[in-house]
Amino acid sequence: MEIYKAYKFRLYPTDDQKILINKTLGCKRFVYNYYLNYLKDNNGKTKFNLHKDLPKLKEENQFLKEVDSTVLCSAVDDLCKAFNDYYAKRRGYPKFKNRFSKQSYRTTCIRRSTHKGSEYSNIEIDLLTRNIKLPKLGKVKIRGYRSKDRIEGKILNATISREPTNKYYVSVVVVEGILIEKVTPTSIVGIDLGIKDLVVTSDGVKYVNEKIISKYEKRLKRLQRKLSRQVKTSKNYLKTKERIARIHAKIRNYRKHYLNYIANEIVNDHDIIVTENLKVKDMFKKKIKAFNKNLADASFSKLCSLIEWKSKIKCKFYYKIDTYYPSSQICSTCGYKNEELKDLSIREYNCPKCGVYNDRDINASLNILLEGLKIHYSLVSLV
Repeated sequence: MEIYKAYKFRLYPTDDQKILINKTLGCKRFVYNYYLNYLKDNNGKTKFNLHKDLPKLKEENQFLKEVDSTVLCSAVDDLCKAFNDYYAKRRGYPKFKNRFSKQSYRTTCIRRSTHKGSEYSNIEIDLLTRNIKLPKLGKVKIRGYRSKDRIEGKILNATISREPTNKYYVSVVVVEGILIEKVTPTSIVGIDLGIKDLVVTSDGVKYVNEKIISKYEKRLKRLQRKLSRQVKTSKNYLKTKERIARIHAKIRNYRKHYLNYIANEIVNDHDIIVTENLKVKDMFKKKIKAFNKNLADASFSKLCSLIEWKSKIKCKFYYKIDTYYPSSQICSTCGYKNEELKDLSIREYNCPKCGVYNDRDINASLNILLEGLKIHYSLVSLV
């Protein structure tokens, strides 16, 4: 089976390479904004028409010839995708790109064979010398994946990005072939997701919600107030904006590391994993500021997608139970449904029917496990 994997590296370009990267970002932004403005008056134009018009635009603006041509094509593709998402009501109307937010461009990997049978590629990664070859840029120093000696698979494209923190990254998409080995399940786990404890498993293991935003909240408030008083686009304004971006990068990186740590532990230790199918968007309708902030910080959807992806790679079973299954209200021992448990303040209780002591979250995870077993055996019986 073939899967798509992305490898993200930190880039360390030279001063000349930084100038070329910034030029490429500017050209991509120019093409995107030009055709976005063009499509306001020419709604009937298709992607084919825009690609056909691109050489004419390059002749009128000679600076576009200085950068990688595939980047300009990808800018047109991105704009067409944005319009498709808008017409399908998945996103709002496309907006003009500006130079103050995160910037990125995508370049396509082009291969051709020589007469001796060896293969040439315009994107190559050498993890022994810690270099990556990119179109127009040449060899650029990289850092990341110290435990790997080489990247297996076929490179499709590379996305070079410049963060608001003025750090450069490259994300390389690779197609890899994996062998599917049938796993005989020996262990199963049910997972209850929450605000106080991010993850509670049916084994009784609890992963606390770190609430990383609250640790940097005061510092962010102070800097954002300072930013609002400064003259927009001034040097001090941009310095303060970069300091804010660095704090947001810390929050994002810590959260990413913590979620990957949880997902790895769960997938490595269990063969069948069952979670709730939460509708996170509906949960934000409560209009409670503190709850919504903690809910956004928890990143339930991201955690579930990580578990699902890692389970797929390791050929393990992952199931989601029904959104409205009352896992917290049912006693996992006798099956009695207690309507009083709709009150979320009740964290521990004795079952009115069988008298068994229950921890609310562990009891919910056990019910999720049992419901997941039903789904698993119903699917196995069909095979």
